Order: sequence, then structure tokens, then C-alpha cells
Amino acid sequence: MSAIEVANLRREFRVRSGLFAADKHVIAVDDVTFGVPAGGVLGIVGESGCGKSTLARLILGLLTPTSGSALVEGKRLFALDRKARARLIQPVFQDPFASLNPRRLVKDIVALPLAAQGTFTRGEIARRVATILERVGLSAEMGDRMPAQLSGGQRQRAAIARALVLEPRIVICDEPTSALDVSVQAQILNLLADLRRDLGLTYIFISHNLAVVEHVASEVAVMYLGRIVERNETDALFRRPRHPYTQALLASVLTPEPGRGVPDVGLGDTLPDPANIPPGCRFHPRCRIAVERCRSVAPAPMVGAGGAMVECHLA
Repeated sequence: MSAIEVANLRREFRVRSGLFAADKHVIAVDDVTFGVPAGGVLGIVGESGCGKSTLARLILGLLTPTSGSALVEGKRLFALDRKARARLIQPVFQDPFASLNPRRLVKDIVALPLAAQGTFTRGEIARRVATILERVGLSAEMGDRMPAQLSGGQRQRAAIARALVLEPRIVICDEPTSALDVSVQAQILNLLADLRRDLGLTYIFISHNLAVVEHVASEVAVMYLGRIVERNETDALFRRPRHPYTQALLASVLTPEPGRGVPDVGLGDTLPDPANIPPGCRFHPRCRIAVERCRSVAPAPMVGAGGAMVECHLA
């Protein structure tokens, strides 16, 4: 059973171009469909601007979709009010110092989702906060500190505690370790894995770090210009990527071998422009193996065994 099912999700923005120029329409998320089984981890990867964070904000209710639908445990997600959605889905953001109120005590920050529901007594809130702080590895004494008095790893633990205090079913992790030192990253990733196992959580894990995604995800979706162009089980995708863009991403990973230098993956120096999506396959201007058909005909999603999907004429 899927914990979350997203179908044909689309978000379009209108961008003003100037006094006399016509407005542009930017399609940040374009017909995205996926499901995540209960207890699973879907990793979402892609370059900056590909739509990963916009997708997360749509699911969280921070943005309204232009079209599409989503079901969470059978409930129509976009029909729920904010309180009901908060009980099902919670976020862990990239920078814990920016996402925590610097003027409030850590225990008050963690308690805020409970207080916002308006259904918990003070005693219940205090008990839940103490329990979740202990579970994420923070002492009661740390709960009486301000965020600035904690280390980066401790602040992210507080952010995780705030996300879990309502006992949600799904957690969206948007680059949760990129602002941390490497040694602290490992601690946070292990904590997230333990919490998923112990609490039966489902994760949508957004990251630029392919090594992190390979470590934590059970399935990976690759986004390019608002679309998922490839999706597969993690081992299969990293072992045998089928889309040229996925192949380029994996080839771009730096290695510690001396003399290797920076890899040339053939993507060129021009970044994709979501306000000017090319016809046909949207990746064809940067693709080394593109043929004439790629320039004029958009590839249809090809679904294979086990639900693996790729959008490429040549896959």
C-alpha cells in the first residue's frame, strides 16, 4: 500500500518580464506522478531549478498546484485543511538555523505544532516534547536553550523533533544534511534511518548529494526541467542508469583518486531555462546522443518491470 500517491501534479508561475514585454510562464513542476510505499524512502535528485523543492512545497501545502492530485493514506491531500495536513506530513528543511525561531527556546519551538492544533493540554504537550527530544538525542537541558546555543547537528535534531512531535506518517526532507559537517551528516542520516524504522515513517528525501541518496533511498526519481525523467529502485538506477541525464549526473560525482580532476560529463556550460522549455525531449540540447526525433517529439514514459520508468526515445 502506498503512503502517498501523486498524480499529474503541475505548478505554473507567471513571471513579469517588464513594462512592455509579455509575461513569461514558468512550469516548475510538469505532470509529475509517483507513489511511495508505506515505510519507503523516495530520493529525488536533479540540478538546481529542476523543481525538486517546488514539488516538496506543493505536497506540504506551501504552494497551491495548478492541477493534479495527491492521496495520503487514501485522503485527498489538497482537500485537507492545514491542521489535518500537518498531522500527516511534516518537513525537515535544509538550514536548521534559518528554520528555527532564534528568539524562542528549543522546547517551545518543538511544541509549536502541538500548540497550533489547539487540542492538547499543557501537560500533554510537555510530555510529548520531552519524549521526542530524548528520542532524537537531545537532553531536557538542551530544550531550555536558544537555537544559537546549539551546534549545527543539535539544531537539526531539534528540527527533526519538531517535525515528529505530531507523529506524522510522512516526512519531507529537503536537503537535511547539506548545511552540516560531513561527520555530523552521518549522525543525522543514521538518526533518520532509526526513526523511520522505529516509527514506521515514510520519507521523501530531496538532495543534490547522490552518495547520500544512494545510502538512504529505496527508490530514486530523477527530475529535469520539472519532469521526472527516470525512476527506479536505488540499486538498479545506480548500477544501470537508462536516461542520458541520469548517466551524466552519476558521471559528475567527484572521486578521491589523484589526478582524475573534474569529470567532463558533456552537459555543457548552459543551464536549462524553465521559462524556455525546448520542443521535443527537453534534455535534447544537452544530450550527446540526441537524434532528430528527440528535437521534435516528446518521449512518452516507458514503464518496465517493477515499476521502473524512463522518458527517453533511445533508452
